[in-house]
Amino acid sequence: MSTGDAAAGAQVGRDPGLQPERTRLAWRRTTLSCTAVAVLAGKQAVHDGITPAGVLAGALSALVWVAFLFVAHRRMRELDRPRPSALSVGRALAGVGCVLALAGFAVAVVR
Repeated sequence: MSTGDAAAGAQVGRDPGLQPERTRLAWRRTTLSCTAVAVLAGKQAVHDGITPAGVLAGALSALVWVAFLFVAHRRMRELDRPRPSALSVGRALAGVGCVLALAGFAVAVVR
């Protein structure tokens, strides 16, 4: 191996393959699932008659859905970079919190 080959190999850097694309698709699937839950929660709140509890749960579902969209969009944009940074603990907890809150509000609307 010549010094030219070693220098060329050092410039190539990390080849992430399809891993960022798979992760981006996973974020998109999760966003789609959250969208479906938020829409169904809103539909259920209207279907059972408009009550203050239903309106509150529907509004909170929409708010949490928007917050999750923000977290997911920022992560997907980060994955477009050549060397994406790792997901921070704060953003991971924000995503998990949004999903759990959305599930809780959806259950509240169904009851």
